[in-house]
Amino acid sequence: MFRPFRLPVAVLLLVMPLLASCGDEGMSQIAVSDPWARASVTTTGAAYLTVSNSGNKDDVLLEVRSPVAEKVEIHDMTMDGMVMKMRRLDALPVAAGESVALAPGGKHIMLIGLVDPLSEGMAVPLTLVFERAGEVEVSAPVRPAGQMAH
Repeated sequence: MFRPFRLPVAVLLLVMPLLASCGDEGMSQIAVSDPWARASVTTTGAAYLTVSNSGNKDDVLLEVRSPVAEKVEIHDMTMDGMVMKMRRLDALPVAAGESVALAPGGKHIMLIGLVDPLSEGMAVPLTLVFERAGEVEVSAPVRPAGQMAH
């Protein structure tokens, strides 16, 4: 009487772990910390933050948007001898389990064509668009022009 149920139960017990892992192809779990922007006097500004991926899959920051600027780009600044070189990055990889700091003197967000100069006390809304995590909204308070990351 119990015999017909043994095979389906055994099959179900063997298949359950596989079913549990299906649908979770891995995720990025993006967190953004310490966003801030530097006060400006021109129509160009910069924003900084740290992106952390505590998930089990790599992710990529594809773009950043803000209503305070006509154009927003991800940049990297390097020194070649005594020459500062800045280049636009098409994307910014954020490996699983890693963090990427956007800070003065390195990778940063360029705010080009500011509607108004950034002044201390303002907050700059930023929308970070990731390949896996989607859109992440942050608000970057504006710090004095001479301010460095803390």
